[in-house]
Formats: sequence, structure tokens, C-alpha cells
Amino acid sequence: MKIQGFYLLPHPPIIIPEVGTGEERKIKNTGNAFREIAKEVQQKAPHTIILITPHGTMFNDAINLVYEDTLRGSLKQFGVPNVKMEVKINKSLTNKIFEIAREENIPAVMSTKEFLKDYNISLSLDHGAMVPLYFINQYYTDYTLVHITYSPLSVVELYQFGMEIKRAVEESNEKTIIIASGDLSHRLKDEGPYDYSPFGEKFDNEFLHHLQEGDVMNVFKMDKKTVQNAGECGRRSVLIMLGALDRSAFKGHLLSYEKTFGVGYGIMRFEITGDEDSRLETIKNLSYEKKQNQKDPYVKLARDSLTSYLETGKFLDKIPSYVTSEMRNTKRGVFVSLKKDGELRGCIGTIFPATSSIAHEIIRNAVEAGIHDPRFYPVEAHELLDIDFSVDVLTEPEKADKSTLDPKEYGVIVRSKGRTGLLLPDLEGIDTIEKQIDIALKKAGIQPSEQYDIERFRVIRHREE
Repeated sequence: MKIQGFYLLPHPPIIIPEVGTGEERKIKNTGNAFREIAKEVQQKAPHTIILITPHGTMFNDAINLVYEDTLRGSLKQFGVPNVKMEVKINKSLTNKIFEIAREENIPAVMSTKEFLKDYNISLSLDHGAMVPLYFINQYYTDYTLVHITYSPLSVVELYQFGMEIKRAVEESNEKTIIIASGDLSHRLKDEGPYDYSPFGEKFDNEFLHHLQEGDVMNVFKMDKKTVQNAGECGRRSVLIMLGALDRSAFKGHLLSYEKTFGVGYGIMRFEITGDEDSRLETIKNLSYEKKQNQKDPYVKLARDSLTSYLETGKFLDKIPSYVTSEMRNTKRGVFVSLKKDGELRGCIGTIFPATSSIAHEIIRNAVEAGIHDPRFYPVEAHELLDIDFSVDVLTEPEKADKSTLDPKEYGVIVRSKGRTGLLLPDLEGIDTIEKQIDIALKKAGIQPSEQYDIERFRVIRHREE
């Protein structure tokens, strides 16, 4: 049996009257749309609701499916412990989705109370699930739940996981609906939960427009800077749901969108309008081409180095033909940084060259950043499509004092009794000399009261487009 309904629903606790205590009236369109969807769910009478949330127990390397008989939760953290619910888990369908995902090599895990004890985590129903279910429960309660918490896997894997949900439902003949739980940008107003960003409104407008048009490819083509600066939590839920809509043409019907509290709350139902070919290969090619067609040889070499190492377990033994003569013949210190969804995923570098050329320095440090940065677990091959590489080539350090520093233009090195701390220039949030020096001293384990030498350097920064 095919999935009977597809919905994007937000999860603002303030929409619950017991939490909002009147404030919920400021987003009454959202409340009305919730109730409209709840009535529709009542009419469809699904046996199972498949709900994808950002706020359950999240693993960095695997999608999490709850595998218990029941799941309980309350809104205690929002001051109303009396708002609580218990739902029955559809273990059969959960297991089928997990088994199919495993067949297709999509990282997934089934969580039980016993399993999560090893992580000192208790299993409970999160507000990303509770808020949508609160409204549904007012009209319909005769359902079981498949509870899924997404993971920051590649966009291709998330989409493919949605495809496997669809396959599991069709093979099990379950009458289901699927809910992508997620808020849009949290950066729409200065008084919102995050700092205001113009990218917030841009993200919400484009994302909702593409969904209304059923334009899956443009969802995947959205500008990375816009996505990274939106401060949203619903995109990955939707990417999984779009996978469950693979081979279907559809339109999105926006029932409401409000941003009263600085967060975008969008409610949308999706109507299948016809059949289409699978979009999976096109999405794979789009993601692959973006990363492989880099014109900058510095970041291209960094990516190729780590990719080759993850595939073969060995460093590149031959310098690729696209590497320039300067990279082959010049020695410099090099830092390679990896970012995933705008967050640091690894960074290793050398102040002074440790190899025979910039090219060899990049090859070495790309692998070090991906595999041996002690702050992070090693990068896995499936992450590469979602990782951005940057390469900083350092100029020769020169002696300096505080009066000649500029954290935007110069990086800084501090030294004392064999201890060395380095900080690259133009880092987000580091806009004063004092802050730059303080962080460098802490990295070196040098007390501010000690005597220390200062050097400065510039970097030539290469980023993936």
C-alpha cells in the first residue's frame, strides 16, 4: 500500500495552550492549520504515523529509529509536566525500514532503553514529535508510531533513506502517513532565539516556494551559504520525506506560514499529481559534480587526498597533473580545514613546512585533518559530499608586537619556553587583538602573565566554490 499522506509540520511548544498561556494566539493561523491537518489525518485513519524529528536522540553517523513497545514523553522542559503522552511503536515496520536501510548501506540504528544506557541517554518522546501529535490526538488516536531522528548524513543518503521508507511501507502493506517535523529559520528577527540574519527569510521563501512547486532539484541546489546561515531544523526531515516521494510528481499546498516569534513555522500538505522517473541519480550527480568540478587546485588536491586515503588506506603517491608548478616547487606551512554544514569537522596544519612542497603539505595535512584531529571522530567516506575543504597557505612568520597585529589580516603565533600557540586570521567571532592573543595563549598553555614572543603571518586562503 502506498503512503497515504505527506506533511511538513513545525513543532513550536508555545502553540500548546498549556505552554503558551495565551501567547499561542499570536500564531493562530498555525494553530488553525494544525487542526485542519489533524482532521485530515482523522479522515485518512492511518494505522501508522511515520514521524521524522530533529529533536530525538541524534547520532552523528546513523539515523535513529526507536525500537521499544511504547514511547513516553512530556513537555516538562517547557514548564508543563502535565502535558504528556504515550504512543505505541510499530516495531514491525520500524524493523523493516531498518533492515532495508542496512541492505542499501545507509547508516541506521534501532534504539532501545538498554542500548541508550551505554550513552547515558534516556529514551523519551521529544517535542519535535509531541507538538504535531498533540493536535492529531485531539481528533484521532488509533495509530502506532515509527519514530525517526535524522542524522547529519549526506543529502543523498537522507533522500535514499526516504526511498527505503517508501519501499518498506509498500512491501508491508501498511496504511501510513509521513510527517516531516521541523521549524524553518530561527533567525528572522533580532528578538528571535538566534541572531538575525538576512539569510533566514531568504531560506524560508526559497525553500517553501520550491516545495510548493514540487521542484525537488532546486531544493537540493539551494545556495549553501543561505542554508548554513538560516538556522533551521526542518530541512533534513524534508529531504527524507522527499525521498519517500521519489518517482512522484507533486505540489505543496501551504496552509500557513508565520514568523511572529522570529522562527518560521510552515505547515504544508503535499498532493501527488502523477508519476516521474526516480530523481536519485540526478541528485547524486548534482552533489558529486559540485564537489569534483573545483577549479582551485589547492582545495581540489585536499579533497582528492582525503578521498583517496579513505578509499585505499594510503596517501596519494603521485602528484595529479592539475597541480601548479608553484605548488610543486615551493615550501610553505599549510593548514587544511574541513567544515560540515558550516561547523568545523577537522583542522590540522603546519606553521613551517614539514615536507618538500606545498602539494605534499596539502596531501599530508588533508588526511591528518580528516583522520587524526583529536577533537573529532575520523571522517567517513559517506560524509565527503557534505564536507567543504579550505586550504590556508602561510607566509613566513615575522616578529611582531600587539600594536602591529590585526586579527582580520594577520594570524598570530605565540611562543614561550618551547610552547607554541597559533591562530589563523579572519576567524568568525575573533575581532579584537586581545581575544586573538588570549586564544593563542590558551592553545599553547601559556599564562598571560608569562613572558612570550609574538609573530604574525598572512595566509592565502583557498575555499571550495
